[in-house]
Amino acid sequence: MLNFALVGCGRIAKKHIKLLVEEIPEAKLVAICDTQPEKAQEYADRYEIDCYTDYQEMLRRDDIDVVHICTPSGLHPEMGIEAARAGKHVVVEKPMALTLTEADELINTCKKEGVKLFVIKQNRLNSPVKVARQALEEGRFGRLFMGNVTVRWARPQSYYDQDEWHGTWMFDGGVLMNQASHHVDLLQWMLGEVETVKAYTATLNHNIETEDTAVAILRFKNGAMGVIEATTCVFQKNLEGSLIILGDKGSVKIGGFAVNKMETWNFEDYTTDDEIYCSNSTNPPDVYGFGHLEYFQNVIDVLLGRAKPYTDGFEGRKSLELILAIHQSAISGQEVKLPLRKDSDIEELMLRRRGVRA
Repeated sequence: MLNFALVGCGRIAKKHIKLLVEEIPEAKLVAICDTQPEKAQEYADRYEIDCYTDYQEMLRRDDIDVVHICTPSGLHPEMGIEAARAGKHVVVEKPMALTLTEADELINTCKKEGVKLFVIKQNRLNSPVKVARQALEEGRFGRLFMGNVTVRWARPQSYYDQDEWHGTWMFDGGVLMNQASHHVDLLQWMLGEVETVKAYTATLNHNIETEDTAVAILRFKNGAMGVIEATTCVFQKNLEGSLIILGDKGSVKIGGFAVNKMETWNFEDYTTDDEIYCSNSTNPPDVYGFGHLEYFQNVIDVLLGRAKPYTDGFEGRKSLELILAIHQSAISGQEVKLPLRKDSDIEELMLRRRGVRA
């Protein structure tokens, strides 16, 4: 049995808490924390969990093994570092940070303190995504020549207004960081390292600091090309969250609104098993998908010495770097090469926006 604590009782916390309390036998949620006491108290009363408004006080408990960080994105590295220094393993929601400097500090602190860092990428565990990854590893796509991800979601102004951090550079980071981070991760996970990116971003339909729409064209080191399209400007309801992989021997499109519905599965070496893969067409009840349960079980398996982590800090850093490169291209109007330098213009700008550098 491992003891878990959770900080940040917002939208995603409900899923974390339910899974840790009801569906994972080797997990025990012993404490939750939020600066708004009524949010934490609701879960504390329902599940008989200790409740805190002071994060530091909660971290002083010596019976906590793992801390789940579900706070606004800009707080992830700071709170993860504090947990690591308290000797706790860290599970952090996406994105792990809003700058590479802060991401690297979190990675290095966890390494120094001898604790594990897990960056949640649950969409990699969606059933259609898993079989597409398997096909990729088996070489069934042949030579890859294109990959696309699309996020066409609806977020009315009321969504941004309900919490002060939404749509800010300090804590949110924009549609790419907040809504499309998992999709950007899927594209680079499937197609490989990105060589260059050319992008545009805009704030088209909301009163916010950050972008609500972005389009990027990628060239991968293997010669393939790709497109990232992300927006929160869709009218009324979520329309699509999709991944397309095209090769000279196979084509796959995984769609629905949360990358959970197999829409195209076509291969040169089509087998009877492919009939099963084609039936992967279940939309989840929300945009978070079905992958958190398996991800949390992997956390436990890793900590008990039974498995390797699905996505650690280095995996989490990859999509962050690509998103920052997209922002740099959009601001400069130029094509940007990866990897980014630690002293890149966008890194300096993001640090200033966050008040980390004057």
